[in-house]
Amino acid sequence: MELKTPKLLSLEEAIKIRETERAAGCRMVMTNGCFDLLHVGHISYLQASRELADSLWVLINSDSSVRALKGPHRPIESEIERAYCLAALSCVDYVLIFDNPRLVEEIKLLQPDIYTKAGDYTLDTLHPGERAAFEAVGTKIQFLPFLAGFSTTRMIEKIHQAGSF
Repeated sequence: MELKTPKLLSLEEAIKIRETERAAGCRMVMTNGCFDLLHVGHISYLQASRELADSLWVLINSDSSVRALKGPHRPIESEIERAYCLAALSCVDYVLIFDNPRLVEEIKLLQPDIYTKAGDYTLDTLHPGERAAFEAVGTKIQFLPFLAGFSTTRMIEKIHQAGSF
């Protein structure tokens, strides 16, 4: 079975949709991450993000960029599997896969109204190039409460422990 979803966009498709939605007065919130093994913390954060605007766009790291960030044994799920799972959530309107370690170009092209990150981030811990790109296009940066106790790393540890019995 091939995993397909109309919510997964190429950058070219995303630019066109964003232009149309912006012209109609719709506000867009963007977030990004690896989203390797979707968990309660992710879902809570995505639902809170969606409440801030008319549409939620989730940009996910490609498999190669996850490996560069997290090491050779990641991601656990492929970029298509991760995109498919995110697109299945009603709070997510669009998903894009980006290949660079940072999404500076996507920020410049899509010009989100709001950018969200979980509360374990601060302005000082955002990548300086991404932060500068958001500021250049007038994006409001908002940190949402972090739901403690949920992480992909913790899930992997629990899976390892469960498999050792």
